Amino acid sequence: MSETDTSSPHHSHVFLGRGHERSERRAWAVIVLCGTMMIAEIIGGLMFGSIALVADGMHMSTHAGALLLAALAYTYARKHAENPIFTFGTGKFGDLAGFTSAIILAMIALLIGYESVSRLFEPVPIHFREAIPIAVLGLVVNIASAWLLGGGEHHHGHSHGHSHGHEGHHDEEVRYIAANERMLRLEVFEDGVPPRFRLHVESGPDLPAQSVSIETVRPDGIRQRFAMASQGRYLESSDEIPEPHEFSVDVSIEGQTYPIAFEEHDHAHDSAHRDNNMRAAVVHVVADAAVSVLVIVGLLLARAFGWLWMDPLAGIIGAFVIASWALGLIRDTGGILLDMNPDRNMAEKLRQTIECEGDKVADLHLWRLGPGHLGAVVSVSTEDEWRREAYYRDRLARFRSISHLTIEVLHKQ
Repeated sequence: MSETDTSSPHHSHVFLGRGHERSERRAWAVIVLCGTMMIAEIIGGLMFGSIALVADGMHMSTHAGALLLAALAYTYARKHAENPIFTFGTGKFGDLAGFTSAIILAMIALLIGYESVSRLFEPVPIHFREAIPIAVLGLVVNIASAWLLGGGEHHHGHSHGHSHGHEGHHDEEVRYIAANERMLRLEVFEDGVPPRFRLHVESGPDLPAQSVSIETVRPDGIRQRFAMASQGRYLESSDEIPEPHEFSVDVSIEGQTYPIAFEEHDHAHDSAHRDNNMRAAVVHVVADAAVSVLVIVGLLLARAFGWLWMDPLAGIIGAFVIASWALGLIRDTGGILLDMNPDRNMAEKLRQTIECEGDKVADLHLWRLGPGHLGAVVSVSTEDEWRREAYYRDRLARFRSISHLTIEVLHKQ
């Protein structure tokens, strides 16, 4: 027999990063800056006969186009976040835009590299009086763009309104125990009072207080035993629980011991929270700024010592730097678009959390839904007929980055 649950019928599928709207505003602001600079350079170059100024304006247009892609992805993802046509929301639009932007960046690196190598073998005259101020101006624009975009890449989003437990309880401090034809709920209760263990009988016969004891074992090996007293509707420990609430618990019920772990929240690896759309935008402006610095150094050395080869050499170095960043972006965003496991360590912790009490994970899938949001599908095989979906949902509640959880429970006959 099996049962499957994906949560309530009104389950939210908005998996956008916490700083989504702010990042969207920043992206549009940088587009205005780059677009204004691009138009000014092209018009100024045509008016004053500077082909170098026109060329830099055209170069600026490639970055404005890449940033426009990022801004449109933010806007579209936000406007269609609740559209049911997107099965798992629009959180991956940023990764799609980041992947596309990385391809553009790689093509720019190839063009810069090709042009630089060509100039090594066939040097061209350099108009230092025009080229150096334009390179400095480009550096200033890129620094301003990076400043505007700053702060939008590393905002973590962990939650979007799920409820995994009972109202009034901290989900991370509630555990279920199936014992002797009873379903018990053990919690660390601390709402307005000193923290104590509370044990509720969810189903089955009542439980005498003298038949229950709890012993905590902390990571440093210190043990503490708690006697229980009846409070009418539940049993409560006579002593308070010292902080922190990270320990394993041996619950003794009518002579039988049930091991349970209380742990701090587990979050996904930083890469699961990364906004790859903003990351791609930042890489574009930082890469351009790096190239501008190299060009300025190359031009100054070429003018001072007559080393004309310094200019194309700076271009070659810049091309390698940009290509390296682009490949990193392609690898990371491509893996997300192909639903690769974003955090193998978390997947293993999920498996261990379920299997530590004798159950078996029959199937496990973990993938990224958007910045700070992971999806998981878990199939559990158990011999305990009392364990249902809610039991495993509460055990996995400490994994705060899992925003969409589907659980299938297979009861062995």
